[in-house]
Amino acid sequence: MPNSAEKNPLRDPRDRRLTRVAGPSALVFFGVTGDLAKKKLLPAVYDLVNRGLLPPSFALVGFGRRDWSDDDFRQQVRESVEAHARTSFREDVWNQFQEGIRFVQGAFDNDDAFERLKATLAELDETRGTRGNHAFYLSIPPKAFEQVLQKLADHDMAESQDSPGWRRVVIEKPFGHDLESARELNSIVEKVFPADSVFRIDHYLGKETVQNILAMRFANKMFEPLWNCNHVDHVQITMAEDIGIGTRAGYYDGVGAARDVIQNHLLQLLALTAMEEPISFNANHLRAEKEKVLEAVTLPENLEEAYAIGQYEGGYQGGEEVKGFFDEKDIPADSRTETFAALKVNINTRRWSGVPFYLRAGKRLGRRVTEIAVIFKKSPNLLFGGAADNTGQNAIVIRVQPNEGMTLRFASKVPGTQMEIRDVNMDFGYGHSFAEESPEAYERLILDVLLGEPPLFPRHEEVELSWKILDPFEEYWEKNKVKPEGYKPGSWGPASAHEMLERDNRAWRRP
Repeated sequence: MPNSAEKNPLRDPRDRRLTRVAGPSALVFFGVTGDLAKKKLLPAVYDLVNRGLLPPSFALVGFGRRDWSDDDFRQQVRESVEAHARTSFREDVWNQFQEGIRFVQGAFDNDDAFERLKATLAELDETRGTRGNHAFYLSIPPKAFEQVLQKLADHDMAESQDSPGWRRVVIEKPFGHDLESARELNSIVEKVFPADSVFRIDHYLGKETVQNILAMRFANKMFEPLWNCNHVDHVQITMAEDIGIGTRAGYYDGVGAARDVIQNHLLQLLALTAMEEPISFNANHLRAEKEKVLEAVTLPENLEEAYAIGQYEGGYQGGEEVKGFFDEKDIPADSRTETFAALKVNINTRRWSGVPFYLRAGKRLGRRVTEIAVIFKKSPNLLFGGAADNTGQNAIVIRVQPNEGMTLRFASKVPGTQMEIRDVNMDFGYGHSFAEESPEAYERLILDVLLGEPPLFPRHEEVELSWKILDPFEEYWEKNKVKPEGYKPGSWGPASAHEMLERDNRAWRRP
């Protein structure tokens, strides 16, 4: 199998974004007719093929209820690719790719359908040379996991004892809705697939800027000596969306911003920001350091002052009239599901003692942005006195999306005859500094699954520790029937979110 640009005509020799090539394999998608598959997963697979990172012996199998033939499914895949792929559509690449595309029609409880899936994979092993290497991607509701996993086990597709190949399963979030359900789900999954063969997808961990947190911290001497409670005042982690829930009411109501985003994405960002340097990038070493951080997270004694939750109201945003949360289709009038959540937590380690971490996530906010802001302690300014009145606190801001990069905020003298100090920004952007475009998160993660490289995938211990952090908030809201506070569309959340920081003599950074 070619593994260099010179031997692979599909690889641009200047493209160093993803330098590894997967071996022969078949990828089975359950939930292939959903939006995630259409807009992200199928285009990502094509982009990997187009870059020469999947071999000619790769195959793609869709499993679903639709009454489709293989050709019908190929047409669906083509339309998805042409609409959403990041690389250009090439007929020669498509012709090679489509030869390995198959569709199996059936329901999750249909034994005959799983027998057809087994036969299809055996046929691909024979005709495409996939060698018994099969990955099963469950882009389906968690309530269907057990049924699908059990069918895979019943029909001998989860084991590879009689073949030289491997078997892996990929699970999309949510990983449960609380600690108890997460443990139950993990037990179900790991009864069928061993822990090392289970890949839990958190697409944020596939983003280039998230991975760059490790490079920024540990490859540079200038940052790490300051990365502790002696110099850092607090840390803010924000994931803001400027859209509402749209057509996701069926999923979103009863879940809310805290379960949907904070429990997974933001706590993973917290772990990467606060972790100690791992021995290596080996998956076990990375996970060990993240787990230490999550296990050290503590909640303030007065939980009532450590959160804010809200629901967006109707109004105008960006010059357009938008619906309020209760005007969205299928939202009950008495729903207490939050569309905004902000939490305050602490990390009980020597490095972070006394440094609060503020997490916030919400919909219909000022703009779409995800960032980590490390805010440093205020300089005493004994020398500059009133000349420094216009300055704030130094900060390092890591922009996860959009406009991926990093901003360093510091004080500088204003040109002129007087000593006047003002904050300025030094900015690094991926788009300006590198000719290569960052790979899409799902490209990296799907490739890692097929290569069997797990560093970017959380294990069940991380998932359960995250629920241990969030569950006390959820239980408090439920026990006290806490009603989320309304907030204007295009704002930065309810007043209570700002009051939470004001009590600590701090303020949210405006992204």
